[in-house]
Amino acid sequence: MTWGVGIIGSGPGVAALHAPTLARTGGDFRLVHVSDAGSGRAAAVADRFDARASTGIDALLADPDVDVVAVCSPPSWHAEHVRASLAAGRRAIFCEKPLAQTADEAEMLVAECAAVGALLVVGTNHLFDPAWVRATHHLTALDGRISAVTVTLCLSPNDRYHALTMGEPLPEGRPGTRPPLDLDDPDQSAAVVRTLVAGLGVHDLPLVRDLVPATPELVWARPVAPIGFDLALRANGALVRFTTVMLPEGADSLWRVDVATAGARVQVDFPPPFVHIGGARTTVRDAQGVQTIYPIDRRDGYEAEWLALAALLRGEAAMEYDELRADAAFVVAIADAAADAVRAGAA
Repeated sequence: MTWGVGIIGSGPGVAALHAPTLARTGGDFRLVHVSDAGSGRAAAVADRFDARASTGIDALLADPDVDVVAVCSPPSWHAEHVRASLAAGRRAIFCEKPLAQTADEAEMLVAECAAVGALLVVGTNHLFDPAWVRATHHLTALDGRISAVTVTLCLSPNDRYHALTMGEPLPEGRPGTRPPLDLDDPDQSAAVVRTLVAGLGVHDLPLVRDLVPATPELVWARPVAPIGFDLALRANGALVRFTTVMLPEGADSLWRVDVATAGARVQVDFPPPFVHIGGARTTVRDAQGVQTIYPIDRRDGYEAEWLALAALLRGEAAMEYDELRADAAFVVAIADAAADAVRAGAA
């Protein structure tokens, strides 16, 4: 069976990731409708895939060919658009990360989906990457206590985030630009750290929760110029270090998760965002210094998350609402704690 997908949102992630990914799911999904908030970008995406386009969400949710709704709008709209999809009778929803802005809101959304039996997948694509499945298999086989987890993220220019620091145009009709962000201002730096933890850290924090499931203690959190964050957590006797920086001058992307145990080190190198070059690369070094590098899977996390939704729709997998709740609560708790620490000057 092929399920028709309507995508709410038409930003770079839709154009570069989700729309082309749907075409690579072996006929499981077909893009049938794209909506925007008035930018006109939906039409350009829809034309590439012989789909319909509209403004707002009403026409999309009324479209009888839309079986699955993909919520790819700005994060502040996710909760409203998930609820609107449920109210319109849709029972299969893909929602880009983060699911919601607060833990309470995420809890309510998951409960509302569970109450009507709606399937829900959140687009934390690293969690679905075949390489991460391979890495956790090794860690389970090693049966060694995890001593450290390090997440290192260096991204090349991204207009959405750099607008915060380099200045961005004000809304139409208001001349000038927004003043550059002042990271010495505790409130501004706290807001940036929270936004980045919830918007970028959300890819890898569910991975961290799999490795060190205990409630973490925040050791430190601080902003990193020109835009980024550095934080450390302690949980289950392991130290977790998460460092992110976004550079305004074209640096190569690096997105790496290192896991150290007493007997081995597992390194997972994820591909840059917004590209389709296969999954991550897993490298394992054992206590004797033997290194094993596994070939890159042709599938990436973007494709795997949609295939996971297809498996749910076919009844081949169980809908794990508790995992969604726990992941959302974990991410929000860390984002809030990091912001509080920065605001209090506890860096």
